[in-house]
Amino acid sequence: MAVPYTENKIGGIEYMSETKNYVIVGKDGIEGGTFTGTAPRQAALKAANAGNGTKEAPETIRLRERGTKKIHVFTGYHAIVAAPEKRPAWMPEKIKKPFVKKVGIETPKK
Repeated sequence: MAVPYTENKIGGIEYMSETKNYVIVGKDGIEGGTFTGTAPRQAALKAANAGNGTKEAPETIRLRERGTKKIHVFTGYHAIVAAPEKRPAWMPEKIKKPFVKKVGIETPKK
């Protein structure tokens, strides 16, 4: 089975970074949807965009990487902002922009 990779080019140096799957974990430990990303923050941004948090009341986003037991904890929300001036024709005038901040990492007690 092939491992999914994305190619990045920084400063003329090519390297491969693996795409990982992160699962949303509720306070009660029940796991929900899956978000992908090369880092936990990337998956948290996607989760914040799909969530209902606001700047005044951000959501707590708890993500567990598949294959590990560590849970990455973020607070996040999305705001409705004006799209860039040079937006493509298909993009609406207002878009959702996610914001997240890492709170920490939880490790289950043995």
